[in-house]
Amino acid sequence: MSAPTTRPIGRVLITGGASGLGAAVVDAVRDAGGTPIVLDRSIEHVSGVEAHEVDVSDTRTVERLVGEIAADGGLDAVVTAAGIDRCGRLSDVPAEEWEKVVQVNLLGTVAVVRAALPALHSSHGRVVTVASSLALKAVADATAYCASKFGVLGFSRALAAETKGEIGVTTLVPSGMKTKFFDDRDEKYKPQDDSRLNDPALVANAVMFALSQPETSEVRELVICHAEEDSWP
Repeated sequence: MSAPTTRPIGRVLITGGASGLGAAVVDAVRDAGGTPIVLDRSIEHVSGVEAHEVDVSDTRTVERLVGEIAADGGLDAVVTAAGIDRCGRLSDVPAEEWEKVVQVNLLGTVAVVRAALPALHSSHGRVVTVASSLALKAVADATAYCASKFGVLGFSRALAAETKGEIGVTTLVPSGMKTKFFDDRDEKYKPQDDSRLNDPALVANAVMFALSQPETSEVRELVICHAEEDSWP
């Protein structure tokens, strides 16, 4: 019996697509013959693909933009790679910075997916949300990030249950990656050994694996990390 054919990639909306994992997904989508569409708060260094400058924490604005993009050509998939962090004890992180993490990581994810749903229903498309190993394992000095990523995990599981058979929903659970994500942290919160950080291109390959599954097969959750990663399990 022949194996089911993989699904064409098509038009893929990628938040945080200007850098880090998002940029790696853009490259992977393009290499697979798909059409990446970037949303990011800065698109200065994005070239060769459709890109829109927007802060995903501005939920009403991003919903309108995603609706316009979908109306202009449809969508086959959404990958929500935009994310920020603010490290420190709860009492030391200013409230507005703590809340911004939740606004970007969780509420921004929800807003983009909500706006894309009509188009994804039409294409029987897929969503890949980006959680974290810290959506499974809580650590000190990361209350904002853990709260936001635990929220992404819960949202994604509930969305998968709500839309089964209609769209695909995958929760990606990556651990540390070699990106600029850690650059603005205090020194004590930066990885001391970046040899144990995963290559974002390898994580992007995992995204592509989920997106290219045959229509009757779904990857619901996918953990990917460096072989010596210690934040999972």
